[in-house]
Amino acid sequence: MPAKLSLHQARRIALAAQGLDKVRPAGPVTARAVGRTFARLQLVQIDSVNVLARSHFLPFFSRLGPYDRSILQRMASSHPRRMMEYWAHEASFIRPGHYRDLLLWQKREWVGAGRLDPDVRDAVARRVLDILERSRPLTASELTVRMGHVEPEQAGGWGWNWNTVKRVLEHLFEAGVVGAASRTEQFERRYTLAERILPVPDGGPSDPAAQDVRAEALHRLVEAAARAHGIGTVRCFADYFRTPLKATADSVDHLVGAGVLEPVTVDGWNRTVFRHGEARLPRRADGRALLSPFDSAVFERRRLEELFGFHYRIEIYTPRPKRRFGYYVLPFLLRDAMVARVDLKADRQGGRLLVRSAFAEPEAPADTAVELAAELALMAGWLGLDGVEVYPVGDLAGALSGAVGKA
Repeated sequence: MPAKLSLHQARRIALAAQGLDKVRPAGPVTARAVGRTFARLQLVQIDSVNVLARSHFLPFFSRLGPYDRSILQRMASSHPRRMMEYWAHEASFIRPGHYRDLLLWQKREWVGAGRLDPDVRDAVARRVLDILERSRPLTASELTVRMGHVEPEQAGGWGWNWNTVKRVLEHLFEAGVVGAASRTEQFERRYTLAERILPVPDGGPSDPAAQDVRAEALHRLVEAAARAHGIGTVRCFADYFRTPLKATADSVDHLVGAGVLEPVTVDGWNRTVFRHGEARLPRRADGRALLSPFDSAVFERRRLEELFGFHYRIEIYTPRPKRRFGYYVLPFLLRDAMVARVDLKADRQGGRLLVRSAFAEPEAPADTAVELAAELALMAGWLGLDGVEVYPVGDLAGALSGAVGKA
């Protein structure tokens, strides 16, 4: 008979798996601590929005507090690589060990040159690869100039208005032929041959068409997703690396049979739930964190609502008049509950962290404003800002403004 857990126990398992159950370390954050956190999360999502900070920087602050962001840059450019870019949940920094497994399961052809004439695509790809073979890593715009490529007028207006060179690069990136060596200050990818980032192991790659090779790759991805969740459903695990739902369900069955996962029941969570065999159940959760809209702890919105009673949607792409809470809204975790949400912006010119709205959840504890004020002050310092300014928007704004004034 499956073990039975309370909802609060399930919450603590989930928070522990994500490294959000404990008070942050008091001393300086080391590169080792950042590496351990990344190993726990398995991936961090990348996003171009920089209204507060690049999204991949925020999960480490949420779990470790102020840290040196150059640690991540070194991890993403070291040899051997400790983190690298590829498609996972979305565009992400992933653990290098997942790269070849994801190559077998990620299908994002729509992102690149899937709609291009194959003859045009192949001709441009040959020229791109010839240049990259003989050069340092280059951006799409640098490659366009080197190739002397002029985009036909009728080719414009597609997707993100990428030209043909960029679309072919993304096609080659998805196929694992080229990789991202680094990013520019403007957050453009610098492309190079993938084998220069992650050399092919001795003996060459396994046959990707072999069913057992694909199955084993998926088992590793699902096990990693389950480990990062601690507890969750098949849909939760599939969402983490965006693997097919039916194949993920088969992999979960395999992992249950192998004793890696165990079925459990959770009061109030009326779906089939699985716990990773090594997932920790702490006696209490004492963490405090502002979570990026792209944090892995809030990836799967249905899980977030069923587990924490917290309904959350990213409103970046919602027209302003239809937004409920703001543009770049971060959930605020306090102990074992999501207790508030704040719309944040880093005013770098004015040197202020702007809280453009602040809303409390219905059962937010009495110390929510005080704890949130302390977290905002910590974030402002990490971002190199001089202070926090709270706009009078939202039912928590008044109390938060008073708490910020005393912090």
